[in-house]
Amino acid sequence: MSMYQISVVIRTMAKTKEGEAKIKKVAWGITGSGDRLRETFEAMKKIRDEFKDRADIRVYVSKAGDQVVKYYKLSHDLEEAFDKVWVEMNANAPFLAGQIQGGKFEFLLIAPATSNTVAKISMGLADSLLSNSAIMGLKASVPLYIMPSDLAEGFVLTKLPSGKDLRLRIRKEDVEHVQKLCNMEKVFILEKPGDIRGVFKKHFSSEEA
Repeated sequence: MSMYQISVVIRTMAKTKEGEAKIKKVAWGITGSGDRLRETFEAMKKIRDEFKDRADIRVYVSKAGDQVVKYYKLSHDLEEAFDKVWVEMNANAPFLAGQIQGGKFEFLLIAPATSNTVAKISMGLADSLLSNSAIMGLKASVPLYIMPSDLAEGFVLTKLPSGKDLRLRIRKEDVEHVQKLCNMEKVFILEKPGDIRGVFKKHFSSEEA
C-alpha cells in the first residue's frame, strides 16, 4: 500500500470516528399507558428518520408497558422501527439507570407516562426501571422529558385498541404529582406527542452545521 493510500485510509477512519462521535444516545421509555401510545410511536418514527445522523434512539419498555404495547398490537412495529428495544426485568435490569447517570445518554424521554410512574418519580420511589433511571439521571443533571397521561383535571377521551373511545376522569391527586414534577430541576413536561420533536431540535439542531 502506497503512502497516499495509507493517508486516504487514515482520513476515512478519522471521518468515520468523527461522525460516530456526533451521534448521541437517547433513551425513550414507554410505560403502561395506552393513551396516545400509537400517536407517540408515529411521532418517534418521524423523529428517528429526521435525526438519524445525530441521535441513536434506544427504547426501554416497562413491564406494564410491554403488556400494553402488545395489547395495542404495536410490538412488531416497534421492533421493526427501532432495532434496540429492551423490556424491564427489574429496576436495574437492563442497567439503564447506571448508563444514564454515567453520561451515556443525552436525555431520558418517558412518553406516554402513567400516573403511577409520574407519582413514583415525584416522590423519589426508584423501584421500577423507568422511575429508577429518571431519578438516578436527575441526580447527575441529565434532563428528563416526560409526557404524563394525566396532565390536567377533568375528563379525556382515549382510544382503545378496538378504535372505540374511552372516557376517563383525571384525578386531582394525579395532577398534583405532575405539578410537583414541574418544580423539579431538569424535568420538562410535554403535553402531546407533537411536542417531542421540539426536544430533539433543542438538543441536536445546533449540530447540523
